[in-house]
Amino acid sequence: MPDLRLDHIGIQVRDLLRTAEAFERLFGYRRVTDPVVNTRQGVRGVFLEKPGSLPLKLITPVTPGPHAYGLHHLAFMAPDLESTLVELGVAGAHTLSPPQPGEMFDDELIASVRAAGINVELVAGGRWRGRIS
Repeated sequence: MPDLRLDHIGIQVRDLLRTAEAFERLFGYRRVTDPVVNTRQGVRGVFLEKPGSLPLKLITPVTPGPHAYGLHHLAFMAPDLESTLVELGVAGAHTLSPPQPGEMFDDELIASVRAAGINVELVAGGRWRGRIS
């Protein structure tokens, strides 16, 4: 199996800024990015961090319509995105989105799979981390 490290938790919310403010007030998180639109994924998002906790990525759809809210994905750093997708596919994961640049990650490649009944985001590299940590 690939060497994957849990990087962040993605939560889809109705109101990005109101939810970010609530997480700051209630749970001690702080915003570490301005809202960014991921045009390829059709979401607007912001990262929150808290010392000793996993980062949270709050996202909200940019298009109206019925959407599911709550836990959206678990994100893992994948040092070799292409081979990780192959290995996960052999193990039974289904690719939802092939590798493509992600604006929230300074255009580093990201991909999405469905595995173990949940959405999983795979993020290549990690240079973007220095921007928000």
